[in-house]
Amino acid sequence: MKPIRKAVFPVAGLGTRFLPATKAIPKEMLPIVDRPLIQYAVDEAREAGIEQMIFVTGRGKSAIEDHFDIAFELEKTMSERGKDLSVLEPTRLGPGNCAYVRQQEPLGLGHAIWCARDIVGDEPFAIFLPDEFMHGSPGCMKQMVDAYHRVGGNLISVLEVPHEQVSSYGVITPGARDGALTEVRGLVEKPKAEDAPSNLIVSGRYILQPEVMRVLQRQEKGAGGEIQLTDAMAEMIDSQAFHAVTFDGARYDCGSKAGYIQANLAVALERPDMADEVRAFALDLLK
Repeated sequence: MKPIRKAVFPVAGLGTRFLPATKAIPKEMLPIVDRPLIQYAVDEAREAGIEQMIFVTGRGKSAIEDHFDIAFELEKTMSERGKDLSVLEPTRLGPGNCAYVRQQEPLGLGHAIWCARDIVGDEPFAIFLPDEFMHGSPGCMKQMVDAYHRVGGNLISVLEVPHEQVSSYGVITPGARDGALTEVRGLVEKPKAEDAPSNLIVSGRYILQPEVMRVLQRQEKGAGGEIQLTDAMAEMIDSQAFHAVTFDGARYDCGSKAGYIQANLAVALERPDMADEVRAFALDLLK
């Protein structure tokens, strides 16, 4: 069983739901308290033992590259003023630990993953959707890698949602269950609520075998006229092991404004340096 050494972060989206904030700033750089979304995702990958981060970017995303680079002027100034540089340590990704590729057209998530094929090579890899903010300890990907070491094959993270919400997500057809592990017998992208095979939605974290790239190579379009990762995974289910891992933690949809505010509030209320002040402020507002 090959280890999971590489992770793909599809970050080429335009972030139109957060305009005008995302006119000049990538949505992945929006902060949850004082760390951008993409930093949380990279930290989660590191916790899971992943060594190389592959960012699939687009035009206007250079801020992500700058974030994970060394900021010489900033660090020199902070050092001269006696300020603690450790806060910047997680933002440093060396040349061997990161790579950037361009998705030149917005053709869907499956296409974005396919753009990373040459760097992924012939080994299993993880996928992170940074605006799916997965909050817990251990992190979602660590839980998935632990499960991968048990069962191998392909894994996806899932969460239970109210049945009326399934039409916004990829949904699994569940098989046998073993604790947090569920056999995946089928996948459908954004079904009508009455047609959904379950209320278990795919929640933004994946471990996939390299064969998925050969399916995506055909560039077949699915829901919304886009090349869907869900369709490629569904095609592989008959020939490879597929399991879902129910994440033991909280998930916030930071692709929506309400979910983004919820994530900020949840993290702030866990921070010893600000929890009391934020709680008092929130209670005062609610009055």
